Amino acid sequence: MSGGRLEHAVAAFLRQEFGASVAAIIGFVDILIEDARRQDLDELVPDLERMRLAAEQLSVLIEKAITGGPPGDAPDRSRLRHELRTPLNAIKGYGELLVEEIGQVDQDILLDDLRKVLDLADRLLGEIDRVVEAAAGAPVEIVGEVLQTIRPLGDVVIADPSAAANRILVVDDNAANRDLLSRRLQREGYRVTSAAGGAAALALIAAESFDLLLLDLMMPGMSGFEVLCRLKADAGTRHIPVIMISALDELDSTVRCIEAGAEDYLPKPFNPVLLRARIGASLEKKRLLDELRAEKERSEALLLNILPRTVVDRIRQGATVIADRFAEATILFADLVDFTSIAAKLSPEETVKLLERLFCRFDNLAARYGVEKIKTTGDGYMVAGGLPEARTNSVVAVAEMALAMLEGVEAARRAVGEPLQLRIGLNTGALVAGVIGTHKFAYDVWGDTVNTAKRMESCGLPGHVHVSAATRQALGDAFRFEPRGPLEVKGKGSMETYFLYRHE
Repeated sequence: MSGGRLEHAVAAFLRQEFGASVAAIIGFVDILIEDARRQDLDELVPDLERMRLAAEQLSVLIEKAITGGPPGDAPDRSRLRHELRTPLNAIKGYGELLVEEIGQVDQDILLDDLRKVLDLADRLLGEIDRVVEAAAGAPVEIVGEVLQTIRPLGDVVIADPSAAANRILVVDDNAANRDLLSRRLQREGYRVTSAAGGAAALALIAAESFDLLLLDLMMPGMSGFEVLCRLKADAGTRHIPVIMISALDELDSTVRCIEAGAEDYLPKPFNPVLLRARIGASLEKKRLLDELRAEKERSEALLLNILPRTVVDRIRQGATVIADRFAEATILFADLVDFTSIAAKLSPEETVKLLERLFCRFDNLAARYGVEKIKTTGDGYMVAGGLPEARTNSVVAVAEMALAMLEGVEAARRAVGEPLQLRIGLNTGALVAGVIGTHKFAYDVWGDTVNTAKRMESCGLPGHVHVSAATRQALGDAFRFEPRGPLEVKGKGSMETYFLYRHE
């Protein structure tokens, strides 16, 4: 470990240990000055400014004690103790006077901050001996242990094999700056594109995909700040990290760019080592965010396979109980006839593959007709129309889907050579729908309407859509119906039911 690096680190350690309290005193005094002026207590400001001046003098003395000087110039310890106590005593003296004055005007907030300043001054008075002794013999062991864990930059391997996977857009109106920055990044292995202005950059970003944008702040026509604001206002581009690079090295510009969404802000001329580190950190953060976004999209897709979108939205808004009553909805139950005997002749893989082919076809039909798939149970399939949001003509959509399901099963029968047949039942009426469960939750429906729809399916015939009188009435003349006559239905008694067909 080089001696220069160790000495620099020791000074930084001591500056942190003792300088932090002085910085806090200055910070609190600044707040007190602002508050006094805002509350028209201008008579307090002169003493507060004297306290601030004393704190600044103290900061200089502590820096002198930490860094020392050339050999032979080290300050006399007793004199240094006296010099350190002088500004601290000034801070305490003026502070105690102000406590009395502020107490008379009943300003508790000012008193609280002032007492914090006095507490810090008391603490520093108690640490003067430690500051002076530290100037002569710093805690080298503590600092040395830290430095052992952090390799100097010369020991770091710069080449990054993953750099080629990242595309960087360099935007600067100065051709020399663009060329220099592009060549430096290309040496690092990045794929680099450049643009001479803001409008050209936005056009490139609209046409291509980039992982990072290095953006000059001051450009004619469209400034880098305007480009930044446009990117962050657009949902399609706000995820692209932006590092601002500018010769305008002032706090306001830095703060405004960070507030607008910039990842970082570097002054020109930039330090290549620092630039490399900032680029690497920004790209790594983007990679992690991209992975998080992809995982969120996968979770979203999975959730939407389980629950309707409107229900998902309600859960996100904080709803803990999802339960709704619908005055009219149509339920469809479908069941493969004698599928048990068909499955017995097939391997497990073939059985699952066949069901997957059929149910995927049914899922596509549900999406086409705008109805809600409720669930599958073995070789059964259940659909609801008119929920989770009421919709006109949902009963027609369910009927159209039922007939399309029969056609789909017939096509599958011819393709696989198995005697596939579907029995379908429909019923229309009032019901309750909601989400049940906490781990393996599901959106389900309940009520007599649901039970009757299941009876329509079980009492129907293979290759037919069997509907109740309620569904027949709701459909009107949109389809052709064949009455079955009074039918004894388990748990329901005698019912008028119909087979449903398209008009010839």
